[in-house]
Amino acid sequence: MLLILGSLIVLVSVGGGYVLSHGDLIMLWQPYEMIIICGAALGGFVVSNSKHTLIEVFKSVPKLIIGSGLGRAFYMDLLSLMYDLFSKIRKEGMIAIEEDIEDPNQSPIFTGYPAVAKHPALVEFICDYVRLISSGNMQAHELESLMDAEIETIQYEMEEPAHAVTAVGDALPGFGIVAAVLGITITMKDIAAPPEVLGMHIAAALVGTFLGILLSYGFVGPMGTALNNEAHERIKAFECVKACLIANMNGLAPQMAIEFGRKMLFSSVRPSFNELEEHVRSR
Repeated sequence: MLLILGSLIVLVSVGGGYVLSHGDLIMLWQPYEMIIICGAALGGFVVSNSKHTLIEVFKSVPKLIIGSGLGRAFYMDLLSLMYDLFSKIRKEGMIAIEEDIEDPNQSPIFTGYPAVAKHPALVEFICDYVRLISSGNMQAHELESLMDAEIETIQYEMEEPAHAVTAVGDALPGFGIVAAVLGITITMKDIAAPPEVLGMHIAAALVGTFLGILLSYGFVGPMGTALNNEAHERIKAFECVKACLIANMNGLAPQMAIEFGRKMLFSSVRPSFNELEEHVRSR
């Protein structure tokens, strides 16, 4: 929703200021300039990115409108899930958890938290490291190093869409200049035309520069920043799980282990100690 709200503010501010300055909005409608700018930007975007990145960009942009869903309620469920896993291990031993981590889609623990189950990469991350812990052949510091390396890789992949969109935003002013130069070329072709005709051609060319800059700094650039922020929010879930697993591996009780995970969260989504405790007990 913030993406829509911000875009409306940009449009109203720029368009309103232009109209109040006695500008004619119809002069800003230059569809051929838009074809040049947006088409060239799209072509550059396709050339400079892999198929995987292109798909991830188109999958990530809608999340800016509907939200990532990683709020306070999600993290209370995630920490409660970790508590349930640790409690089962503590009471019944590592062998008791094998069926849960081998087939989380059929596990009563994982299916009890549908908000977490909607994130298969996160569920796979949890299962993989619980499986490694159950092998009993790794030290806590070795497991932590492995987690850090994987989280770094996951974060790199999550940030690829943001970098791709930001690169397009950086290129748009240049494509605006391309459109403007082409407009001036048309003007020079009709140099013998009356002044009012030349004025229209020059105005259309200048609109190309305007559109390139507006699209870059008003829409595409901020969208790239928003995608980057959204990637940071998503990676926090993995860091939270990592903190819980390492704390549990070091022998801390389930309640204390999930407290380590809770402390990893941003303050905007971090439940209080009492909120989390009540949520765990109510499950």
